[in-house]
Amino acid sequence: MKVGVITFPGSLDDRDAARGIRLAGAEPVALWHGDHDLQGVDALVLPGGFSYGDYLRCGAIAAHSPIMREVIDAANSGMPVLGICNGFQMLTEAHLLPGGLIRNEKGSFVCRDQRLRVESSRTQWTTAFADGDEIVIPLKNGEGGYIADADTIERLEGEGRVVFRYLGYNPNGSINDIAGVANERGNVVGLMPHPEHAVEPGFGPDTSAAMRSGIDGLRIFQSVLQAVLAA
Repeated sequence: MKVGVITFPGSLDDRDAARGIRLAGAEPVALWHGDHDLQGVDALVLPGGFSYGDYLRCGAIAAHSPIMREVIDAANSGMPVLGICNGFQMLTEAHLLPGGLIRNEKGSFVCRDQRLRVESSRTQWTTAFADGDEIVIPLKNGEGGYIADADTIERLEGEGRVVFRYLGYNPNGSINDIAGVANERGNVVGLMPHPEHAVEPGFGPDTSAAMRSGIDGLRIFQSVLQAVLAA
């Protein structure tokens, strides 16, 4: 199975996402924002970073990159697409996910290991979890406050499309502690925390077992592998 990771000008976590994909058992494929060729991949990751320097709005310019035409078509055809942090912002700007992301409530950049609850295991990126699982993965953002109008929030909650929720502490003021959402089909997921930074012992969050031993993020990449192979 091949998973494409798209690099935009200002991407920071594309190599980390590729490592997570490889550790999950799939083959990462490097894709460039200026191309129109998805190279036959089975899934896509839009990684974190500061695409185009976060000018205008985070993700707004990247959402109009040439390759996004193919990303939108692929997503609408059912291909699994994951947007992480800046990638989440791109997905909302491209209208593949509802709502938007705004400046953190306290106005400062936040970097911390974040507790999350998995609210839905029914997406193609969460099949390796059970509803209610609690995980810890790193978070780092300055504009991570999820917002949407009241009707959209009600629909997301009612349809089970809130995928991840902050636990213990809401780091950015997101409505209803929302950390990640999915489209109606469940193939497109965006989340603000970074699963690619919790995929390998020695580099992840601290756990009760050992320092830097947390690998909860790996299951997100394993999930899409399971979902595609089961299709």
